[in-house]
Amino acid sequence: MHLYNAWLPPPVAEETKKEGEAFSRVVSSMRSSYKPEDPDSVYATLKWISVLDVFLKAKSDVALEDVTAVVEIGLELFGVSQDKLYAQVRWGNILVRVLNKYRKKLTLKVQWRPLYDTLVHTHFSRSTGPEGWRVRQRHFEAITSLVRSCRRFFPAGSASEIWSEFSSLMENPWHNSSFEGSGFVRLFLPTNLENQDFYTNDWVRKTMELWESIPNCQFWNSQWSAVIARVIKNYDFVDWECFLPVLFTRYLNMFEVPVANGSGSYPFPVDVPRNTRFLFSNRTMTPTKAIAKSVVYLLKPGSSTGKHLEKLVDLLEQYYHPSNGGRWTYSLERFLLYLVITFQKRLQHEQLNKDNDKHAHLFLGRPERTAFVKILLKLIDRGQYSKNERMSETVAAATSILSYVEPSLVLPFLTSRFHLALETMTATHQLKTAVMSVAFAGRSLFLTSLSTSAKELHPAGDSNTFMDLLMISLSNALLGMDANDPPKTLATMQLIGSIFSNISTLDDSMDDSSFMPMIQMSEWLDEFLCRLFSLLQHLEPSSVVSEGSHSAATSGTFLVEDGPYYYCMLEILLGRLSKSLYDQALKKIAKFVRTNILPGAIAEVGLLCCACVHSNPEEAVSALVEPMLSAVISSLKGTPSTGFGGRGVLETSVLSKAKPTLSPALETSIDCQLKILSVAINYGGPVLLRYKDKFLEAVASAFESPSWKVNGAGDHLLRSLIGSLVLYYPVDQYRCILSHPAARALEEWIGTKDYGDEDPSIAPKWHVPNDTEVQFANELLNLHLKSALDDLMRICRDRIHSDPGNEKLHLKVTLLRIDSSLQGVLSCLPDFSPASRNGIVNDPSYIPFLIAGATGTTVGSSELRENAAEIVHYACKYLLEEKSDDSILLVLIVRIIDALINYGSLEFDEWSNHRQAWKLESSAIIEPPINFIVSSHSKGKKRPRWALIDKAYMHNTWRTSQSTYHLFRTSGSFSPSEHAIVLMNDLLNLCLHSYETVRGLAGKSLLKMIKRWPSLISKCVLSLTENLRNPAAPEYAVLGSCAVLSTQTVLKHLTTDPKTFSSFLLSILSSSHHESLKTQKAINELFVKYNIYFSGLSRSIFRPSGSQVGGSDFSDLVSQIGSMSFESSGLHWRYNLMANRILLLLAMASRNDPTVSSKILRETTGHFLKSLKSQLPQTRMLSISALNTLLKESPYKVSAEDQGALLEDLRTNVKSSLEGALSEIFQEEGFFYETLNSLSHVHIITDSDGSSRGNHGNSSFQSLADKSITRFYFDFSSSWPRTPSWISLLGVDNFYSSFARIFKRLVQECGMPILLALKTPLEDFANATERSKQCVAAEAFAGVLHSDVDGVLGAWDSWMMGQLQSIVLGQSVESIPEWSACIRYAVTGKGKHGTNVPLLRQQILDCLITPLSTAATTTVVAKRYTFLSAALIEICPQKMPVTELEIHNKLLNELLANMCHSSAQVREAIGINLSILCSNIRLRLSFSNEGADHGNDNPNKTETWVAFLTERASEMVTSIQNTSQSDNMETAAHSSVEYGTTLNGDIRDDVKWMETLFHFIVSTLKSGRSSCLVDVIVRFIYPVIALQETSNKDLSTLAKAAFELLKWRIFWEPHLQRVVEVILSSSTDSNWRTRSATLTYLRTFMYRHTYILPKAEKQKIWRTVENLLRDNQVEVREHAAAVLAGLMKGGDEDLACDFRERALVEASTMQRKRKQQRNLRSGQPLSSIHGAVLALTASALSVPYDMPSWLPEHVTLLARFAAEPSPIKSTVTKAVAEFRRTHADTWNFQKDSFTEEQLEVLADTSSSSSYFA
Repeated sequence: MHLYNAWLPPPVAEETKKEGEAFSRVVSSMRSSYKPEDPDSVYATLKWISVLDVFLKAKSDVALEDVTAVVEIGLELFGVSQDKLYAQVRWGNILVRVLNKYRKKLTLKVQWRPLYDTLVHTHFSRSTGPEGWRVRQRHFEAITSLVRSCRRFFPAGSASEIWSEFSSLMENPWHNSSFEGSGFVRLFLPTNLENQDFYTNDWVRKTMELWESIPNCQFWNSQWSAVIARVIKNYDFVDWECFLPVLFTRYLNMFEVPVANGSGSYPFPVDVPRNTRFLFSNRTMTPTKAIAKSVVYLLKPGSSTGKHLEKLVDLLEQYYHPSNGGRWTYSLERFLLYLVITFQKRLQHEQLNKDNDKHAHLFLGRPERTAFVKILLKLIDRGQYSKNERMSETVAAATSILSYVEPSLVLPFLTSRFHLALETMTATHQLKTAVMSVAFAGRSLFLTSLSTSAKELHPAGDSNTFMDLLMISLSNALLGMDANDPPKTLATMQLIGSIFSNISTLDDSMDDSSFMPMIQMSEWLDEFLCRLFSLLQHLEPSSVVSEGSHSAATSGTFLVEDGPYYYCMLEILLGRLSKSLYDQALKKIAKFVRTNILPGAIAEVGLLCCACVHSNPEEAVSALVEPMLSAVISSLKGTPSTGFGGRGVLETSVLSKAKPTLSPALETSIDCQLKILSVAINYGGPVLLRYKDKFLEAVASAFESPSWKVNGAGDHLLRSLIGSLVLYYPVDQYRCILSHPAARALEEWIGTKDYGDEDPSIAPKWHVPNDTEVQFANELLNLHLKSALDDLMRICRDRIHSDPGNEKLHLKVTLLRIDSSLQGVLSCLPDFSPASRNGIVNDPSYIPFLIAGATGTTVGSSELRENAAEIVHYACKYLLEEKSDDSILLVLIVRIIDALINYGSLEFDEWSNHRQAWKLESSAIIEPPINFIVSSHSKGKKRPRWALIDKAYMHNTWRTSQSTYHLFRTSGSFSPSEHAIVLMNDLLNLCLHSYETVRGLAGKSLLKMIKRWPSLISKCVLSLTENLRNPAAPEYAVLGSCAVLSTQTVLKHLTTDPKTFSSFLLSILSSSHHESLKTQKAINELFVKYNIYFSGLSRSIFRPSGSQVGGSDFSDLVSQIGSMSFESSGLHWRYNLMANRILLLLAMASRNDPTVSSKILRETTGHFLKSLKSQLPQTRMLSISALNTLLKESPYKVSAEDQGALLEDLRTNVKSSLEGALSEIFQEEGFFYETLNSLSHVHIITDSDGSSRGNHGNSSFQSLADKSITRFYFDFSSSWPRTPSWISLLGVDNFYSSFARIFKRLVQECGMPILLALKTPLEDFANATERSKQCVAAEAFAGVLHSDVDGVLGAWDSWMMGQLQSIVLGQSVESIPEWSACIRYAVTGKGKHGTNVPLLRQQILDCLITPLSTAATTTVVAKRYTFLSAALIEICPQKMPVTELEIHNKLLNELLANMCHSSAQVREAIGINLSILCSNIRLRLSFSNEGADHGNDNPNKTETWVAFLTERASEMVTSIQNTSQSDNMETAAHSSVEYGTTLNGDIRDDVKWMETLFHFIVSTLKSGRSSCLVDVIVRFIYPVIALQETSNKDLSTLAKAAFELLKWRIFWEPHLQRVVEVILSSSTDSNWRTRSATLTYLRTFMYRHTYILPKAEKQKIWRTVENLLRDNQVEVREHAAAVLAGLMKGGDEDLACDFRERALVEASTMQRKRKQQRNLRSGQPLSSIHGAVLALTASALSVPYDMPSWLPEHVTLLARFAAEPSPIKSTVTKAVAEFRRTHADTWNFQKDSFTEEQLEVLADTSSSSSYFA
């Protein structure tokens, strides 16, 4: 039995034993409610899902075979309800929960194919159903989670099937299908035991190559890192050593951090389509979880992973420092967290399985653990005082977990950091963080210093220091309580709570076991209470209290509002004190409460008293409660009384005309005392019985007071009093029962997973009410519920008051008494007994299932509830007639009705608002499952006993709220009692009230009611929809109706109930007479919500039970709505739009029912085709959405294979079911003219930027609400374009692929007649001057070209080809983006992978490849190249036929010849085309290498372009550089004017050629196509570096752009070698700017390649940079020093160490020589001295925040050079100043590393003689 269930109150715990049997009953009832012959019976099983869910949450003990049965039934039902998305969502979610909970116990096999088919059918096909996007989104979440849960059950062989299925999708890395493929692989690929044979080293190698094919794409990286991480975790037989450098290079580069002042994010990430991003779980940030998982599971004894990780941490640690925060902080914080969590999980698994696992030799031993913790401490050290709150909390939690693994490393670190924070009190956030860290690690500090085993493991010297740390932190904690600094105060309280949760008892005895010998506990306690009282006196309430507010803690300040630490600390402290200390504290607290009245801290003082009472009710009640009670009674004695308190008969004559009042001061003090009392007695229990009469007196007097404030306080008191008498709650919760076996002074904590039933002594003691308490509670109910109800009846029926003011006051008090009693007694007052449906009274003991739960002992009877219902109903009628303007009375009556009919909902509210649930998750009171301090490892986290009791208490509250909630929903034989129905009608009236607060409360209450009794929904819907139709209904009635109708409960019900369904739709469509803005907005929102949540219709709607003829009612409904959707109906355009939308939904939903469907579909499609030329833009948009969905069949479409004989059959037999209806419409005169014209209005072209804002997504004339109606479904259908868009010349934002698709579909649906009808309008529009008309023409033309119908080839020859040529030759520029998108659409590959060639692709390419005449303008040339690039992007290289390859080669030659074109635009287009052509050819070759089907010489021939480009480039660079230098000289000689005229043409051509080459490089890197052109790019690194600064600005700008992209590119072997050669040679270039640019590149290059660069290459690079320290150009020297400082941070410690030693030796010798030579005035050249100084500078600045042992000497030596001439002097001054700045925080103790003399030298340098020096 689960711990929470075993620890329930005894009466409830007994009941839970029957739950297993009840679960079997539920499973069999569920099985019987599904009938395989009736697919709609799936809906009947849904009502059981919430019941199954309750059993799961209740942690009941159920039989495993029942669980297996649930999973099997569930998977079967999931499979059969293919088009019922809502049913799949519900079943999918419950299956996920069951599978996850029982995953280790179940043995079953699940096939992956059906899941994949469902996924594709619903989300990746064009046949999107009518369901709203919210339903689709939930469906997607459900099915992907289900796949993830089922993966472990896929049978053997699945992995290879799945891989072969999806690897074909990833053959073309530049097509969006590859993103989908990687998403599917990540989702489906199983890594279970059955499939282990699939994963070989060979597979890993292949995967790595595949991963490389798309560089710099976070989506792609996320998918692959997740797959690899799972493989690493589950299979330790793969040999990962050889892959480590590559893996770690990937991981390092996935963290987008700014390297060397560069940008922190990739300049052009590869564009992943929105729906793919949405569908496959991908946050756009670094996949830190997968990286951490891989790293932790790669650690093995003897593996080099540790070294690699250390290097990774060395490189990333600087970004954890508080001064280096940025966008990347979040992913770095997650990385640290996941590293620690995964490490903990791995250790836990290994410790529990270390004896019986065959892989035990791979488990981590002590050396590996220590090494890992050491590495992480670097990150923890940097991030501890981060300004980012998440980071500092994560660091504290990580410290806490690691301190259990390796205390000897972590705790000393923690101690030193705490002392540091105390010394540097300047930054308060540091102190808060330090206090939090100690709180989180409190337990490990205690265990290390007190347990005997820990002392053996870790030498004794330091254990006392930990104890001292705890003492210091405790004494400092007292100073931390400050009303002006909430975060620090809360952290302090958390610390005190954490420390005392560990100790078994607090007393002053001085024996050995005592815990704090240094602190006298009683003194500490006194000081603590003084501080606490002063804190309470200075609190200010955070918000103004509103009248009639009903919360117990009316005044919550930050102590109550911002977290549970305050109350928690008091409870623990008072619960653990020894008897003498408790008495001491109680005395002080009693005095404080007696002498202070603090209206600003009522809740806080109340909780203080409550904690006293909870820990020792006997004494606390007499010391605190009794004096306060007496004080209240005596204060109220002399005050005027109204006599409404329920004592005796009321004399109306007594109430004089003069209204009696209380003075404000008295009122406040009474109110304050009553409220404190009400909080204090919560856990009073039987002790309160002694003061029974006083309580009765106080409550009655409070209700009789004329002040409403005091009445409200009386309400709190009565509520608490009843609660503390009848409810179950734990007593003695904070006493320590178990001492820790290893340290007597500490408490042993408990884990829920390790709990066995064998130890009942630790179970909590519950307050179970005795007879006297129950009797007193009944007495209170008689007084304040029964007699109050009688009073209420008298007021309403007999109208006993003549004065309306008195009547109102009496009503208020009476209702308050009733409300208070009901809120206090909760569900201890029995519920109404349900009526049985069929008149036969069922045996009440028969209930479908059982969930145990009770909040307390039963009091009162169900008759009392029924009697209350009758009277409240009468009163409600009276109030609505007489007092409908009094909100307080109405709110009270709604609360009373809610408490009466929604049995258990008060408990549910309490459970969901339970503030203290937060505190249970704080790391301070969690002991991780692995504990190496005392070597005890458990199955789960451990918590203190009191925290678990708290959880069990909340679990009981939740069980109570659920115990009867689902009972009657599942069985049709019960209906709600008539008392409940009467009250429901009252709520229906109240939810239409004119006051918003009343409406809102009543609506919520009504919803709870109908959720529990679904049979009532249709009645509510029918009465509420009436208000929408009724023209006379007031605004507030419509608002109230919409609020209830728009809830999911109601919307779900509509799918299966024909009557409410038609009433709902027609009432919305006929509500246009409500004209106010508010009502229109509400109706609009209701309609949009209906769309979003629309989940299809069940069969029962098409065939209502009454009518025999199939679907006549449904057809009537459709025609009725159809008639509203024509423009002639004169409706407002928004209603016209709604009618059209509903029509579309009905038509789509009717597909499931063939009897109705064909006629409806035919009519609707025709209707929407006509609507294309509607005058209303929104209706046009909707028609496009509709036609895209409705046009399905394509009888005239010809696929490439069957162009032969099959055509004949086609012509004769097949006709589309829609063809007749459609051809009639489009043959009307001028139909297409009108249609194209009205579609062109949708394109809104703004002049400012020439681009369109008319995009569906953001069209400027659509409001949000209209948008959600027209674009109702996520365009999940594989959205176009199917290849990434990265070319700036192709603007696709103005081309709507959905328009093109309609024309394509129409042509496929109706064949040639459409083409003929379209021809003339299309030609006219294509030649129009308005851009918007050209847009539509482009869309229509694209659709026609891509339609592949029979006869399109003929049309191409007759008119299309001419049309395309005239478009190419046209002079207009602004519509180029639309026409290029048109061509791109027309040549797009068909099929899921985009590999099938459209019929006209070859013809279109031939037309474009035809060379232009020489007279063509540059505009036309540029346009042709743009069109070509649009077409070539869409070609699928690996399946390219020979003809296309020939076109590529032909075009390649043309482009290479034209690289010096005079127009910049053309040059850019040529560069882009080159990158596409070359990458296409390369990819094709890589696929056809095995069986080359074209002559053997061809590959070599095609590669000649590489050699050509390389040779030309190296010549050009030299000539441009020479020109540039001479140019500079000339300019210097002031003769630039003449020079400009003599500039020879060759140089100009060289510059142009070079620009084209740079365009080629930039577009290759930008497009993500660089992976197959790496060898080519490597050859051009030198030109890019060399031409950063030339006299030609355009060329340099391009070179810089290419340079930025190059910095992000990773080069693998064999190209790496070549890059290093280029770098080494360019670092000795004669031009200093080139040398400097090389250094810039080097910094990022070394960072990105640190794992894969061989050691020899690294040494060469270090040597090169060192030589540049003595460069003759001062800029280069300084740059080299900065680069060296970066290299030294980057992990290669041996190289760095060697360099530092040499630098020190060299500088010392130089320093000595300088002293000798100072007199001789001769010496070394300046550059060599500067070089030596810079080498020291680099060393000093490479450790910005630390103080290694070698640093003092280096800095001091550096400072000695301060007297040298400039630039040396300025270098020294800057370096020393920077050193001071970065070490300022910790200088207090870091200065101890220096000797006195060294400090003097430093001081001399940094104190400058002048302010400006």
